[in-house]
Order: sequence, then structure tokens, then C-alpha cells
Amino acid sequence: MRIAYRSSDVDLMARMMRAEAEGEGQLGMLFVGNVIVNRAIADCLDFKEVRTIPQVIYQVQGGNYSFEAVQKGNVFYNRARSAEKKLAERNLKYWREHPGKFALWYFNPYAPCPPTWYDQPFAGQFKNHCYYEPKPGTCDSVYS
Repeated sequence: MRIAYRSSDVDLMARMMRAEAEGEGQLGMLFVGNVIVNRAIADCLDFKEVRTIPQVIYQVQGGNYSFEAVQKGNVFYNRARSAEKKLAERNLKYWREHPGKFALWYFNPYAPCPPTWYDQPFAGQFKNHCYYEPKPGTCDSVYS
């Protein structure tokens, strides 16, 4: 298990994964799930004070929620479906793959992925989302 969690965490994470990446299929949702779990594990940068799934999902940075789905609502406020719950549990238990494996950020630039995002290096792309890992030596905890 990558992180301790409750059933309410699975539901919350499943809703976020669906809201952020439903159009990118199961694999796209799993990559978003990687970022969520990585942020809860990371003890560095903007993530020193977040340790639980709700803290990650509802984190505020720069005056806004970190995740666009929480800001805008869209499908985030729908109930979690069993398919996404299964994906969330996979992330929480063990699943990590490139490009989201060590990523702490992702976004859809509606253009080619920039080589850095807030000065963090590009890790890879899946469909419309670009994934970014922390600079080497700045967040060793995300690699554990």
C-alpha cells in the first residue's frame, strides 16, 4: 500500500480522477491518480502540509484550489462510480507508471507541452495532459 486511506478517500479520489481525465480513459485517470497520491506522500515544495487525500484535493495554492475540477465543479460533484473507485484503489495500493509515476503536477496546455512548468521538468505526456516531476534533489520523498 502506498498510503493509508479510508473508503471516503477512495470516493473523493475517484470523483477527482473522473472530473479531471474521464476523456482520457482509464489510463489517463490512473495518471491523475498518481499525481494525487504523490502529493500526499511528498514532503517537499508546496506539499509539506498535505498528507491525506482530502488535503490534496482541497489544497489552495495562489488563492485558488489546486485542481481545476474543484474550482469549476463540473463532474467533480457527481457521485463516484464503481469503475473509477477501482482505479483509485489501484493508485492508493500500488499503481504507478510513467509519465505520472513521480509527477506532482499535470495540466492541459491546449498546445504542445512546455519543457518546464513552474520551473519543474517535463516528465511526459498522455493524450492532452502534460506531467511534471520535481527537479532532481528537491523532493526525494516522491521517489520512495
